[in-house]
This record gives sequence, C-alpha cells and structure tokens, in this order.
Amino acid sequence: MSLVNLAHVCSHLQNASKARLGLTSIPVTKLHVALMLGLQKQGFISSVTLGGPAPPKPVLLQKPPKYPPALLKAAEQAELEAEEAATPEVAWGRAPEWSYKEVVPANPGQRRLWVGLKYWKNEPVLNKMHLISKPTRRIWVNSDDLAKITRGRESAFVKGLTKTGECMFVTTDKGIMEARECVEKKLGGMVLCRVI
Repeated sequence: MSLVNLAHVCSHLQNASKARLGLTSIPVTKLHVALMLGLQKQGFISSVTLGGPAPPKPVLLQKPPKYPPALLKAAEQAELEAEEAATPEVAWGRAPEWSYKEVVPANPGQRRLWVGLKYWKNEPVLNKMHLISKPTRRIWVNSDDLAKITRGRESAFVKGLTKTGECMFVTTDKGIMEARECVEKKLGGMVLCRVI
C-alpha cells in the first residue's frame, strides 16, 4: 500500500473539486478503488467508472431506469420498441447494447479510474481531503480510540470528527471502512484520510 500515491489522489480530488470539474481520473489500484467506493457510499462523489485514458461515455455515468422494460405493460412496451426502431438514440436513460460497452485497456498502466464529482448549491461537496497517516508515520487505532474520535475527542494523535458531514476512512482486515462503521463492527486499523 503506497500512501504517497494516496496523498497525490487526495490533493488531486481536492483541487479538481475546487476547479469545478465534473469528471476527473486517478490511477487504478485496489486501495484507490476501495476508497472511491467508500467516498461514493458516503455521498462525496457521484460515480466511479473503470476506463482507459479517454473519459467514459456520459451514458455510463447515468443511473439505470426506474422501471425496466420487462415490467411495463405490453402496450407501452410495443410503443417503446416502435420508438427505438425509429430512432437509435438513448432509451430509458441508457444507450443501445452496442454503443455503451466501455473498452478497458489490457495494459494495466493505461487503466484509469474516472470519478464524477458532486456539487450542491454551486459549492463542491468534497471540500477538503487530506492524509492522516503519512508514509513515514502510520497511525494505528483500535475500536475504542475510534469511538472517541467519532464522538469529537482527540485520541491516538488524531483529532476528533467535529464538523458536520466529516468522515474518516480506516483500512481494516475487512477492507476500507468509514470510522463510524468500524466502531459499529468493533474493528481497528490504520487511519487513512479525513474528508470534509
């Protein structure tokens, strides 16, 4: 696990959100994928897509339809099929099968993880993201220390979570989790980063 690369990713995401980018890419590693999925679960980013050097098609970043065609009535289904036959455009928020298969390069060095950033009332949702454990000084905490930190008190050289919406990610035996999940499951681990 390279914390140097994670430091670059943290500063890149922070700078991309301040620059009001909608989509940015980072290198693909297991640590980055797990952390980005954790950020998406907590609501800091909108999408995570594996791809190549070119950005993915916008259709891949959309949510699937609320009602799939299999659940529609027969009349509505026939009407939709007639519309699809007339125009080869996007139907139900997705493009036809042949047009939205993303090509992932066979060379692992060319793979990129494309991250969609979120904004609320013209402000970035992800304001600050910085490492807590450094490459030269890794900070390990147990579940009791994490319980103190999530309650807003300092423990094990880590300041408490005092701001609204603030999250801290910890790498554990069960994968990368948010600090509150670790407290619920009584797990400890190495503290990775803090996101506001």
